[in-house]
Amino acid sequence: MMNTYGTLHKTNGRYALRFERFFSFTPEDVFQDITNPSSFSQWYPFATGEMELRTGGKIYFDDGEGSTYEGIITEFIKPHTFEFREVNDLLQISLQEENEGCRMVFTHTFDEVEMAMYVAAGWHRCLDALQQLVNGQPVKWEDNAAELRAFYKEAFDLK
Repeated sequence: MMNTYGTLHKTNGRYALRFERFFSFTPEDVFQDITNPSSFSQWYPFATGEMELRTGGKIYFDDGEGSTYEGIITEFIKPHTFEFREVNDLLQISLQEENEGCRMVFTHTFDEVEMAMYVAAGWHRCLDALQQLVNGQPVKWEDNAAELRAFYKEAFDLK
């Protein structure tokens, strides 16, 4: 069983949260679950399901509180790379064949280290939902945000 917890790295004056997950499915199958608009909106926060799946394409978001915004896909290479900018943040998802499946590396690069425990707890939960989707299970969101925030606060040595 691999560690599903994220790690925090400083890079070029910004912070990068990195998660790895292993799936016992091909990169093609997992890439489809990650990028298919109806799947994407089930695991990715505020996604409306409207997206142009190509480099330079837009992804549309709605926070449910009256704010809508767009992301721009910076790299889209089936079945290995899906990267996009969401406001000032960069999200990178890559899939590599491994053993009888594939390894996903999910990286979120952002500016404010104070947000790291919240961002990490949020992505941990989202990637748990993605894992359920890929495995063909109904998505059930665990009520574990507070304990994950506490874990990441300590793991990242945040005040």
